[in-house]
Order: sequence, then C-alpha cells, then structure tokens
Amino acid sequence: MGLARSIAKSTGRPRRRRRTGPPPVSEPQASGAHPDDRDPKTLGSALDRLVESKGWSTEVSVHALLGRWPALVGPELAAHSRPERYTDTVLTVRTDSTAWASQLRLLAPQLVATLNRQLGDGTVTRVSVLGPDAPSWKKGRLSVRDGRGPRDTYG
Repeated sequence: MGLARSIAKSTGRPRRRRRTGPPPVSEPQASGAHPDDRDPKTLGSALDRLVESKGWSTEVSVHALLGRWPALVGPELAAHSRPERYTDTVLTVRTDSTAWASQLRLLAPQLVATLNRQLGDGTVTRVSVLGPDAPSWKKGRLSVRDGRGPRDTYG
C-alpha cells in the first residue's frame, strides 16, 4: 500500500487528482491576419506615443533642430557658439568671445524667424546671447580677499 493511499484511508478523504487539459480562458482570443493591440510595436512608435502623452513634443523638436546648429547659423558662427538651453520659449546661446556674442545678437531676429518657421509660430520668442565665462580670480595663495579683481594685482 502506497503512502498516498494510507493517508487517504487514515483521513477518510479521497485523494485529489491533478487537473489535466488547458487552463480556462477568461476572454476569447482572436487570431488573424489583421493587426491588433497584442502585436509588437516598433521602438519609434512607442517613443512617439510616450513623447506625445507627456507633452514633450515641442522640447524634443527644438532640441532635434538645435542638434543641427551649424546648418542654422553657418559653420563659422557655429564654431564659436553653442546652444545651452531652451526654457519658456527662450533659447540661450553661449559664445566664445564678446565679438561673437555681438555678431549673434545682430542675427538673433533672423534666427528666431528661422526657428519659428521650422517649429511653428511662437515656439521661440527670444534668443538670449551670453558671452564667455569670466575667469575666477579667487584662486591661489596670493589672492586678495574682498579684492577688486585683476586690478589689484597690477602696480
């Protein structure tokens, strides 16, 4: 006598049998040649849906266009300037020198028009041009606390 039979006899309950066959289907599944929601999606369409649902389409379009900065401003100006950020319809651009900053400020209205033509009206309202970062004079053992900058180091 096997162990299962001895347990069944001692408890007085019959032994359970395993269920055989396919599991019960809760909803009918249709298969066919036509696409439906269960089909795999491409990565591009999934990203497009994510960008659209989060409301990022304007920012993504602006940053994709700014990736082609040399085509927008020309190779010479692009070598001396770079877009830093885009917030609240204002594009901020940093330049290598004050001369290039002046040049870009002169071209700012045409740049705004070009960006709005490619992205839609009102996407960019202003281009803020920043010059180069100023060097810090607060370094070294000979720096003067509360000094007036580089003027204090020259006789």
